[in-house]
Amino acid sequence: MIVRTTEEITGTERDVVSEDGQWRSKRIILAGDKVGFSFHETTIEPGTVNEFHYANHVEAVWLVEGTGKLQDLDNDVEYELAPGTMYLLDGHERHRVLPETRMRMLCVFNPPVTGREVHDENGVYPLIEEPA
Repeated sequence: MIVRTTEEITGTERDVVSEDGQWRSKRIILAGDKVGFSFHETTIEPGTVNEFHYANHVEAVWLVEGTGKLQDLDNDVEYELAPGTMYLLDGHERHRVLPETRMRMLCVFNPPVTGREVHDENGVYPLIEEPA
């Protein structure tokens, strides 16, 4: 059984902040936990432009706070995001998140991420490799 709080993750190697301060991801479950997926709480700051491309895994996102837009850059479609919205990136879509207010989302990745990486706009992720 794994029991963790986001408070105990804060300030550890599981608390990943982007270099530009636009997003923060608390990696609650990682590949090393050996449950077959990873689970993160991510916050994205308002007024930022965040492009992501995950070429190596599927991601499901549930927005629990905030509002904004999701742009599917591969299919030229835009979606409104509000609390209770879920989106699934099952086709490895290049996408952009444009928060109008601070967004907090819960994210599940399969296969799981290791925790060392940060978002790479080219979709290059060391997903399966265990931390050294």
